[in-house]
Amino acid sequence: MSSSDEGLALRLVRGEETALGELYDRFAPLVHGLALRVLDDQDAAEQLTRDVFAQVWTDPGRWHPGQGTLRSWLGRLTHRRAVQRLREDCGDERRIAARSAAASAHHAVASLPDPLREAIAPGHHDGRTYRDTARRLGISETAAKHRMRLGLQLVAGELAAPHGGADDGHDDTRPGAHTGACDGFCPEPVPVAGRPGP
Repeated sequence: MSSSDEGLALRLVRGEETALGELYDRFAPLVHGLALRVLDDQDAAEQLTRDVFAQVWTDPGRWHPGQGTLRSWLGRLTHRRAVQRLREDCGDERRIAARSAAASAHHAVASLPDPLREAIAPGHHDGRTYRDTARRLGISETAAKHRMRLGLQLVAGELAAPHGGADDGHDDTRPGAHTGACDGFCPEPVPVAGRPGP
């Protein structure tokens, strides 16, 4: 867990507006990109991005280190809200599932540490081999193979793992579904009194 995540979260809880600006600068491209992948609508993605950061500002105590990095938590929160929004606008569950899966895979790759993401992201999309990756990155073939294998294992684990809710313990977006991953184990959110709007 990054200490910068915890420091930023504490500043948000204290109501520091500069912390919201830093959070936005760091993660708005991720949030907007993920929302756009699910919703396929620029205006809707921009509105969802505003909604996500407004929610974090008004209730910053929802994130805690046990939920992973701020990046992964914001990704799960965005994904869940985007799928909910898409479900409200579109009754085609197959289309919703396809967009949701594609966005989840993209987020899992984007959330990898830089060396692993650099190794698998191009190969993931265009079929490059570990030899191609080694040449592109200027590393040994053994290192390229190791990075690609580890990156793909982490992506597979991320996609297979049930996630406790990004903000309320209900991250599964199927109607009526509930993972229960945080039931009884996640600490209570930190109460924030008298917080101004975003």
